[in-house]
Amino acid sequence: MTHRVDLVADLGEGFGAYTMGDDEALLDVLTSANIACGFHAGDPRIMDATVRHCVERGVAVGAHPSFPDLVGFGRRAMDLSPDEVRTDVLYQVGALQAFAAAHGTRVRHVAPHGRLGNLVATRRDYAHAVVDAIASLDRSLIVLAQDGELADAARAGGLRLGIVGIADRAYRDDGTLVPRGEAGAVIQDEREIAERTVRMVTEGVIRSAGGRDIPVVCDTVLLHGDTPGAVPLAHRIRKELLAADVEIAPLSEVLDGRGA
Repeated sequence: MTHRVDLVADLGEGFGAYTMGDDEALLDVLTSANIACGFHAGDPRIMDATVRHCVERGVAVGAHPSFPDLVGFGRRAMDLSPDEVRTDVLYQVGALQAFAAAHGTRVRHVAPHGRLGNLVATRRDYAHAVVDAIASLDRSLIVLAQDGELADAARAGGLRLGIVGIADRAYRDDGTLVPRGEAGAVIQDEREIAERTVRMVTEGVIRSAGGRDIPVVCDTVLLHGDTPGAVPLAHRIRKELLAADVEIAPLSEVLDGRGA
């Protein structure tokens, strides 16, 4: 059996004169990109340049909407209503669509960022707010999510769904991520991260923080670009996937291959 997977990373997460990660170097590894839309990071100049660079490298453009939390990088909980979540997602995806159109491409997927991304896995009202926003805007958009409420809502709403495997984050026994504030939430060892990624893609399992092998579906592997050594780690993951006879392909092709 031939395994196929998309590689995605969060890009465009600087702001003004501040930069975050080496987007140019990561683009050599990726097939898709989650681009910040201005709420947790990014600004019009950065969004424009990031979309342009994706088009030049043949990398699929995706939106990375967040809570309106620039100071906290979108990682703090905010007491928003579901309708505020819906309209904030519409606002951000629409902004990125404008830059995509200006560069002759279109937004292919939507991947909620940070605390919003965590909450839509467990809060049904937030999950449905995100799906309502996407469905009302463009039903061809792929929803990127972990298994949970957002994935369930996307399936129920008839939207295409790509399940995300996160290479450098620890998982609980129930399949949710260990919160960043807890020890061991972010895995640092390159060899361990690469081995976990290959197992996710080829065996459909990952070792949890509790020491159990838990089942995971992995249509796309999320490579973080804002951690030390991110670029060489991304290259190592890609190299080891290829060595395991995994085909690196755009997300739409991965989903087409499994009839999703």
